[in-house]
Amino acid sequence: MTNILVTGGAGYIGSHACKALRAAGYIPVTYDNLSTGWEDAVKFGPFEKGDLTDRARLDQVFAAYQPVAIMHFAALSQVGESMREPGLYWHNNVAGSLTLLQAAVQAGCKDIVFSSTCATYGDQDNVVLNEDSKQYPINAYGASKRAIEDMLRDFEVAYGLNHVVFRYFNVAGADPDGEVGEFHQPETHLIPLMLDAIDGKRDALTIFGTDYDTPDGTCIRDYVHVMDLVDAHVLGVKWLEEGKGSRVFNLGTGSGFSVREVIDHSGAVTNRDVPVVEGPRRPGDCTKLVSGSTRAKAELGWCPKRSHLDQMIADAWRWHQAGHYNK
Repeated sequence: MTNILVTGGAGYIGSHACKALRAAGYIPVTYDNLSTGWEDAVKFGPFEKGDLTDRARLDQVFAAYQPVAIMHFAALSQVGESMREPGLYWHNNVAGSLTLLQAAVQAGCKDIVFSSTCATYGDQDNVVLNEDSKQYPINAYGASKRAIEDMLRDFEVAYGLNHVVFRYFNVAGADPDGEVGEFHQPETHLIPLMLDAIDGKRDALTIFGTDYDTPDGTCIRDYVHVMDLVDAHVLGVKWLEEGKGSRVFNLGTGSGFSVREVIDHSGAVTNRDVPVVEGPRRPGDCTKLVSGSTRAKAELGWCPKRSHLDQMIADAWRWHQAGHYNK
């Protein structure tokens, strides 16, 4: 079978991607420094501990496994933290990605699927966000991802490095088989925070900002199931294998839900009350981020099957109740 290097493969999305790759007949080789990932999540292929900024370690891994492609998830991804400590994001995300690309070119690995984000678009109210929309990131997280996209284009011109970039919206849910799921320390994502509040693991869910220009005053986001998301990444690998060239795809459902709507759905799915408190806006948060693109469906043949809000909450709740990697 063919080796695929998965940076950040011990994290939330990366571990689900490893499962999808294995099911598709590949061997996922996880490369992760475990700063935010969990070794218990590495279940579908070999594990190599290392940091993106460690060129010598990357060279060792490329030489040992000779991967034909890379799935690049490894990144810091907290918007609030990126506003407080932007240097962390430029060092880890941008400098780390530069080191990875240089090592890949040296090793002759010329296909890469990159995990980008809709945060590169910034806060563009009443704009249908598609792949041709202008990118105006308003936080260092989004800015770092946009910089890596620029880097990929430059490396394509100079070295023939082919890439598929996925700009995705809010990822939610968990593996329905319960083998891997979502767990961060600290937790920053809405649905797991809400499930913690429902389950009594925190006093309440804080709604950050109730004065946005939306029908109920809370932020609106487009949610996509993690299993649907990683299916697209496997399709991205196949796209590059078939020599179709570099391409950018949005991954979203085209439907937006406000924070209050997600709370209402979570209460209904779990049949529990959701304790909430209201707080101020967080720096760097956009009012509304919803995909208007159908390119992934039309060109990749991507067909999301589980990206219904109640399904995402139900799968996350099942994983939440089953336990975590680190008690």
